[in-house]
Amino acid sequence: MRLRLEQAMSALRLWTRRQWTVAILAGVASALFIGFATVLIPNPVFGRDIPPVWWNYPVWIITSVLMGMLVATYVKGTPQMDDRSETRTTALGTVGGILAWFAVGCPVCNKLALIALGYSGAITWFAPVQPWLGVIAMVVTALALVYRLSGQISCTITPKQLADAEPQAKTPNFI
Repeated sequence: MRLRLEQAMSALRLWTRRQWTVAILAGVASALFIGFATVLIPNPVFGRDIPPVWWNYPVWIITSVLMGMLVATYVKGTPQMDDRSETRTTALGTVGGILAWFAVGCPVCNKLALIALGYSGAITWFAPVQPWLGVIAMVVTALALVYRLSGQISCTITPKQLADAEPQAKTPNFI
């Protein structure tokens, strides 16, 4: 894991202005989307029956920053990963975003929790789980980001794959 972190930091140092711009815009978009829908940003469109708690804000902001950076790893021209790794990191990023949404949202405003547990069940059972969902959301999103960044630095071909590859047939350059 330490090697992946070092590779991720190396990849960040190689980012272009375009990638940083996309990261900032995507992070702000993520923050606005989650913030308005969960009423962490007060607005007349959505309502919240139970006020936010102190930890909602750090989870919301950290996840939005990580999501913005994760989106920036998909910028055209950025070194890409193999298809399997790309699918895995995309899934991790999606799961992280959904978990963050559930973590910072109102426990009784969440229709899934309300249908499954009822009003008192949502408060009794779902609300205490929300901080854990927030931690898991941040960790999963951070893992997806580290894997995407490290995949932009590391070689996707293993030494065994290289040894197993057939040598290219060379054709003469004369006519």
